[in-house]
Amino acid sequence: MTTMTKPVALVTGGTSGIGLAVARDLGRRGHRVFLCARTEQKVKNTVEELRAEGLDVAGTEADVRSRESVAALVRAVLDAFGPVSILVNNAGRSGGGPTAGITDELWYDVIDTNLNSVFLLTREVLSNGGLTGAAYGRIINIASTAGKQGVLLGAPYSASKHGVVGFTKALGKELAPTGITVNAVCPGYVETPMAERVRQGYASAWGTTEEHVQEQFEAKIPLGRYATPEEVAGLVGYLTTEHAAAITAQALNVCGGLGNF
Repeated sequence: MTTMTKPVALVTGGTSGIGLAVARDLGRRGHRVFLCARTEQKVKNTVEELRAEGLDVAGTEADVRSRESVAALVRAVLDAFGPVSILVNNAGRSGGGPTAGITDELWYDVIDTNLNSVFLLTREVLSNGGLTGAAYGRIINIASTAGKQGVLLGAPYSASKHGVVGFTKALGKELAPTGITVNAVCPGYVETPMAERVRQGYASAWGTTEEHVQEQFEAKIPLGRYATPEEVAGLVGYLTTEHAAAITAQALNVCGGLGNF
């Protein structure tokens, strides 16, 4: 990559939380950013918001759980900007509860959304998105510290994120000879709309308030606070740079010291 190029970045789940922060950060770094989410209006509003900030952004509605939708998404990126240089697999969902009561629907949707989507997008970008054979390429998967340890009442989520970490490490070794790097970014507690839903779930399960749940979570974090989406996006952005070219097949935490692994 030279300073004259403008790599194309595809960011899934790019309309809120970490995904939006990543899209904004990459856009400010001079990348052309294509984002997606399940809701067409949210995509439209986010694209307009980021373009108003002077960023080169486009997007479309997509369901990353669907092979057909993923193929259409990559074709849309090619039509808008050209070959994909950076893939950020960010789309995800929470989900859990007492394991004996977890439904098939919940389990499969968490796995489809958090893990199978990473495989589908990555395969499509490598096969048809122009990444294979490129002189520069980055694949960055948003995993979680839950992908390195078990999470109470979070078996589906933790299982899916462990899968993302394993996929990242295997693919990183596979693509290393090509110069394409593959890494996972593992947030801990990050203040996002998803974090709010997680607190609500625990408050319901424990029969307490969301404020008490947050206090319990923050007590486990050495820094004593949640990370911000922008702090997670900062690591994603760094991994796209030339200075990060020797980092691959890694799972890197952004967690305030919550995970010392």
